[in-house]
Amino acid sequence: IGLLYGVVAMSFVLIYKSSQVVNFAQGEFLLVGAWACWWLLAKFSMPFYMAFLLTLLFMMLFGILVQIIILKPLIGEPIISIIMVTIGLSIFFQAIMNWMFGVFTEPFPQIFSSESFNIFGLNVQTAYLMSGLISIFIMISFALFFKKSKLGLAMRATAFDQQAAQSLGVSIKQVFAAAWAISAMVSAVAGVVFGIVNGISSGIAFMGIKVFPAVILGGLDSVLGAILGGLVIGLLEHLAHYIDVQFLNIGNLMRIAPFYALIIILMIKPYGFFGTKDIERV
Repeated sequence: IGLLYGVVAMSFVLIYKSSQVVNFAQGEFLLVGAWACWWLLAKFSMPFYMAFLLTLLFMMLFGILVQIIILKPLIGEPIISIIMVTIGLSIFFQAIMNWMFGVFTEPFPQIFSSESFNIFGLNVQTAYLMSGLISIFIMISFALFFKKSKLGLAMRATAFDQQAAQSLGVSIKQVFAAAWAISAMVSAVAGVVFGIVNGISSGIAFMGIKVFPAVILGGLDSVLGAILGGLVIGLLEHLAHYIDVQFLNIGNLMRIAPFYALIIILMIKPYGFFGTKDIERV
């Protein structure tokens, strides 16, 4: 689960690094991806691997369209205006999904022959094992993408200095579109996994906010920090659940523990453990 949180946190970081925008509609990307995969499985009885690949393709196009149609006209506007637009998008997408698919939780069709595996006495959901492997694959792919590919190098240059990158021939529009496309695809992976385990409902969208403490912990502009932050928050969340069940009996400590951690992190290290501190000279 921590690896999955890390992947979603990377989606936040990817958009922020390339465009300096915090996407508060990230959770809705999970929800749209989960519903898209469910629709292909339930309505067309596709094999899971085919529905999953088509979902990733759809989400790639979805991310590009959101960036081009809605966010591209806002380039140059104050950051707070763009943030408010992403909040509006989150409400809009969630309303559209509720209108199209209803407000009740829908279970995913049967995908795995065995729902769980016993590993050294620990009962682990098959979907989480799959997500762990996919998450590791995504992280390795990200590392190679940023270091080896031309587009990855362009995205790193844009994150460092947009004007300098543009003067060297980097297409900022292409970088922005790629960042949103990759972010939407990666979010869809997490949305599908959460949907397989718990069924699909609007609650999946809450994962976008739930992962935010992981982003802040690692640093809003650090991909490595996002991975480590996701692992830490995943472990903290379930440790809080264990303490709650065994000793405190509060009932919702698992949900609120990451946000207590968020407050403490902001008080001690506002830029996170791996974030870049802005130095302004007057």
